[in-house]
Amino acid sequence: QVQLTESGGGLVQVGGSLRLSCTASGGTFSNYAIGWFRQIPGKERRFVAAISRSGGSTYADSVKGRFTLSRDSTLNTVYLQMNTMNPEDTAVYSCAARPGVIVPRESAWNIWGQGTQVTVSS
Repeated sequence: QVQLTESGGGLVQVGGSLRLSCTASGGTFSNYAIGWFRQIPGKERRFVAAISRSGGSTYADSVKGRFTLSRDSTLNTVYLQMNTMNPEDTAVYSCAARPGVIVPRESAWNIWGQGTQVTVSS
């Protein structure tokens, strides 16, 4: 099965942009939907967005219109472009993979990256 590695986290100011990458290795990338979740201390991990094997995307209401997913199969990488960021976007962002369709629920995803910290400062 694939292994996932996130990159691109960091510190950004309110209204700024950041792009996260999720790169897969060790498996057939095209077999998996890729999702992004975020977690703040003391809270459960929450669905952010996901992209299907065919490239269709689903977004949480809180990020719709600000975040955009794209998928580069030649690089086995999914990108999460985050624009117009606000302090509520501060969290550890993790990508996940699952065979089959997108399910916006943490328990449905069985392969996870290590996570990357995103901090939006005001």
